[in-house]
Amino acid sequence: MFEVQVEYSFAAGHALRGYKGKCENVHGHNYKVQLAVAGEQLDATGMLMDFVEVRKHIKELVERLDHRFLNDVPPFDKLNPSAENIAKYFSDELEPFVRDRGLQVHAVTIWETDTTAATYRPR
Repeated sequence: MFEVQVEYSFAAGHALRGYKGKCENVHGHNYKVQLAVAGEQLDATGMLMDFVEVRKHIKELVERLDHRFLNDVPPFDKLNPSAENIAKYFSDELEPFVRDRGLQVHAVTIWETDTTAATYRPR
């Protein structure tokens, strides 16, 4: 099994609904999203997937969220914008692009700080 990883950063604010603590207040993060794509076969050039192509698709998603208040952006206008839910959102949105190439999303990690992250691994 081969795996490639791509990272992209963005800044956004949010407030955690139903959370009792300071994170229930409006605050922001410099997020980092890390996508890991896996597959059994390399293409004719010896690559699993072109990093440039993967970054392009991550960038399209990031542009929906960058410098926004996540609680106002679908699906986070209804879904709590936790790091866990953001990781699943990226996975769900990127999965068709990856699947069309015969690959799978292995994991998406969302870093809220240098020392805290949440990872979603689809089954």
